[in-house]
Amino acid sequence: MELRDRVALVTGAGRRLGLAFAGGLARRGMTVAIHYNASVRGAEDLRKEIEAAGGRAACFAADLTDAAAATDLAGRVVDRFGRLDVLVNSAAVMHRLSLEDTTPEQWDAIFSINLRAPFFCAQGAATALRASRGKIVNISDLSGLEPWPGFAAHSISKAGVVMLTKVLARILAPDVTVNALAPGAVLVPEAYDEAERERLARATPLQRLGAPDDAVAALLYLLEGGDFVTGEVLAVDGGRHIA
Repeated sequence: MELRDRVALVTGAGRRLGLAFAGGLARRGMTVAIHYNASVRGAEDLRKEIEAAGGRAACFAADLTDAAAATDLAGRVVDRFGRLDVLVNSAAVMHRLSLEDTTPEQWDAIFSINLRAPFFCAQGAATALRASRGKIVNISDLSGLEPWPGFAAHSISKAGVVMLTKVLARILAPDVTVNALAPGAVLVPEAYDEAERERLARATPLQRLGAPDDAVAALLYLLEGGDFVTGEVLAVDGGRHIA
């Protein structure tokens, strides 16, 4: 896919990896719909940065735990820009919760944003993406490929994103490709100290942590070079899932 002058919607684009994805697509010449919920400052700062560089962007607020808001989001983007070519489902939460500590309310809160929201965002985007022969990239997680006992509900929700990707790929073929990224330690939580970062690096076959640019490069491959790839999960983890 040639990205220049096409339109991408990135959810959770006001912070962390979503911010990096949206910025990377803007640098490729895409018009970017920057979704945010609480991270209004990050979203607005990114919009200003894109426009200052000569690009096009707009911010879209939505609480994606509301299924109706998730379903309606793509239509709002089409109303603003006239089309939609790419959906990047990046919005997520990550909470350290063991089996014993997880309440039903916490479980529901995690699944509503990590798994239910991308389903309904894709549902709402399907017609526009079929018309443009577009692409969906879901952001899973290394925890969706291997069990993380300390993040039980999170890990299960991200495994669900892997299956969501495969199901959508079957449903939307041949018009739309659907793939997933499973980042590892490319942007570790801010609370991790140096000792924790060093431990993660030692546990990685490439013996280092990654960076957001590594995840952005993988996203660009799936969008620009992966026209014959669908239903796949691309791990960006320095080999940790095979260690």
